[in-house]
Amino acid sequence: MNYREKLEKLIVEKKGLIITKEAEKAGIPRYYLTIFTRENKLERILRGVYLAPEAFEDEMYILQGKNQKVIFSHETSLYLHELTDRDPLELSVTIPYGYNGSKLRDEGIKVYTVKKKLHLFGVTKVKTLYRRPVKVYDKERTICDIVRNRNNMNVAILNEAIKRYLSSKDKNIPLLLRYAKELGVKNILRNYMEILL
Repeated sequence: MNYREKLEKLIVEKKGLIITKEAEKAGIPRYYLTIFTRENKLERILRGVYLAPEAFEDEMYILQGKNQKVIFSHETSLYLHELTDRDPLELSVTIPYGYNGSKLRDEGIKVYTVKKKLHLFGVTKVKTLYRRPVKVYDKERTICDIVRNRNNMNVAILNEAIKRYLSSKDKNIPLLLRYAKELGVKNILRNYMEILL
């Protein structure tokens, strides 16, 4: 299989949205992205991000492709896990301390920071609206994060998310309590659970 065929196959696999790093990982030289752009088989929509004419732009997938440290969290994670019906007005992400989030903030993204040892704690993958995989905190970590950030959260969203989580079939209360202990919100979370159960 030559580079052109490899790239065409990758475009199909990635549903028309290609990030330069993915092409390089597949062994395709960057130059072929330029060739496909000149032939109108791809459009360069951002530095290092290419989109096929028939594909949909996926903001979450693109953001994570450009910023490997970004993990979707808080309101965005609630939405991805269907713990709220409210489409987030802005994307919420978490990055480790020491990672510069100023560009993300300039793009209108809500940025949270955590200690490096907690950054990958509870990470899972879900599919975006366009069926592309992105890294997000699991439901249990997300519930702990919104409880930690309760003073800056809409109370209705917070309560609804906890109620939905507690009534979901795939809840994992022991894991939730372990996360809550690690994140320092165990007693506060217990109070919410007692009130909302």
